[in-house]
Amino acid sequence: MKGFIIKEFYHIFRDVRTMVILFGMPVVQVLIFGFAISTEIKDAEIAILDYSRDNMSLELSNKIISSDYFILSENLEDESQIEKVFQAGKVKEVIIFGDHFARNLEKEQSASIQIIADASDPNTANLLVNYTTGIIRNYMAEKMGEQGMPIEIKTEYKMLFNPELKSVFMFIPGTITVLLMLVSAMMTSISIAREKELGTMEVLLVSPLKPIQIVLGKVIPYVVLSFVNAITILLLAFFVFGMPVQGSVILLLAESLLFIIMALALGIFISTVSNSQQTAMMLSMFALMLPTILLSGFIFPIENMPEVLQWLCNLMPTKWFIIIVKDIMLKGVGLAHIWQETLIIIGMTILFIGLSIKKFKIRLE
Repeated sequence: MKGFIIKEFYHIFRDVRTMVILFGMPVVQVLIFGFAISTEIKDAEIAILDYSRDNMSLELSNKIISSDYFILSENLEDESQIEKVFQAGKVKEVIIFGDHFARNLEKEQSASIQIIADASDPNTANLLVNYTTGIIRNYMAEKMGEQGMPIEIKTEYKMLFNPELKSVFMFIPGTITVLLMLVSAMMTSISIAREKELGTMEVLLVSPLKPIQIVLGKVIPYVVLSFVNAITILLLAFFVFGMPVQGSVILLLAESLLFIIMALALGIFISTVSNSQQTAMMLSMFALMLPTILLSGFIFPIENMPEVLQWLCNLMPTKWFIIIVKDIMLKGVGLAHIWQETLIIIGMTILFIGLSIKKFKIRLE
């Protein structure tokens, strides 16, 4: 019994994959959970529209920007720029100072500020408004202490793209992305691995089909089925949950088709590097599920994460597709605003298809 136990330890220590699963994955998951799961706001990009430009409006603006919560993205000139900066995707909040801000506080002891937040992510929008109003209250308390008289800064806020702050507007784009990614990748990840296990790979080896034809033959049926799945999800989102589609439906379907092809190509690549269906399924589940949920901006804001994780988020195709879906469905933007995200997904698709073909060629030799 003692010798058998020792042999088993040797067997485990010599198997690199087992060691990675036992010790590597728990460490990685704890680090990702610890750093990615954060409901705090940090370095959120905002814009300021200051009609007053006096000493008090500039002083309050500096107080807001000097906090760890906000970064000034740009100063606006008029209200016509507000929707454009929101559609660009970086700015999460716009703060508007009314005319004669300092004079109104000094003479009338009252002034107004308007806060406009991007409510396509309602949780983040609420946090941004709360953080901003908290800084404004602190500033108001300081000025009351200095002047020895009561003053009031009236704060009005407006939630853009999701005025009712429906959380379903945040979860549906993320859910669509996660489902298409995981289902499409898992369906194809076991396809070539299944051929090896069943012994039918020899039939493919002696056939006149080229590797590109075999890979495409594996992908195309799943493209059709996954696209039907995507349409079903979008119909449920629209008719059951009232999710609006402010932009082009054709563009949304085209982007969904592109993302499906990318996910299927990734699944094919996983299947080419897996010796068994079990290995392929584990890679699909553990290597894709947690990063897809945690590092895509689906639930937790990416800007709150450490810089290293933010770089990892950029490698996640789901991050870019969530941006595309939200921008089309909630903001009504066209291809002119999402062409960069589209090019990134196209590049990832070409990369995964190329790697699949190359790896498949290696296994044919």
